[in-house]
Amino acid sequence: MPNAIASPTHFKIGNDIRVNRLGFGAMRITGKGVWGPPADVVGALATLRRLPELGVEFIDTADSYGPNTSEELIREALHPYDGLLIATKGGLARHGPDIWKVLGRSEYLRQCVLMSLRRLGVERIDLWQLHRVDNAVSLAEQFGVIADMRAEGLIRHVGLSEVGIREIEAAQKFFPVATVQNRYNLVDRQSEDVLDYCAANGIGFIPWFPLAAGALVGPGSVLNEIATRRDATAGQIALAWLLKRSPVMLPIPGTSSVKHLEENVAAAGIALSDAEFAELDRQGRAVGG
Repeated sequence: MPNAIASPTHFKIGNDIRVNRLGFGAMRITGKGVWGPPADVVGALATLRRLPELGVEFIDTADSYGPNTSEELIREALHPYDGLLIATKGGLARHGPDIWKVLGRSEYLRQCVLMSLRRLGVERIDLWQLHRVDNAVSLAEQFGVIADMRAEGLIRHVGLSEVGIREIEAAQKFFPVATVQNRYNLVDRQSEDVLDYCAANGIGFIPWFPLAAGALVGPGSVLNEIATRRDATAGQIALAWLLKRSPVMLPIPGTSSVKHLEENVAAAGIALSDAEFAELDRQGRAVGG
């Protein structure tokens, strides 16, 4: 039976919350355009309830997924979250399917946190992440209200999403940055410098869109050859590569299917050789430019 515990190591978020490194992203348990409920609510709930059985301890969501839908389903399926870390995000307003508006005003960020607390049924959010930095609002206003909410005990640890090193260092003047969530996968390496910075500073790195492999998937590709040799899928090999890439890497593949979830979790048991890792790394960089 696949189990996330097979992941090479664990990671301590904020240096105190220990989780298996292969987590779950809860964006896909919503409707088309990340809007409204999923087409199969029963299936989505079953997928969520399967997570702790498979050793998945880290679940990433956001108030904007639905909006609200993802958090509400997580509470219905998993509350009171024994042994689980439920991380959520705020700072994006939703005006319709596939429409996302950055909103970093201090009063809105406070509302995001307070409403997520209500929906998730908790008194404190163990990891709350700023979904995007709002360039129309000063960093001091955004980071200042987050620091205030952390001091008030509403937030335990703080993360940032889609940021560079400059934003991380600016935020650290207000609070310790526990995690960074940027787009990263075999072929998308634009955040390579941020990943290296996180590794050097003990910051968890959460790659979103982790299964993308682009032109690496195809007949005769190294990715497919390794997958065939290991009786695995290309997606599983892509996840295994991420887990080997850095000890601070916390992949969060998402799905609303129990079968697909079990397939993803099985990637934690695949230990790529150094030669396999290096060849995938080389080809990924070449394809991604």
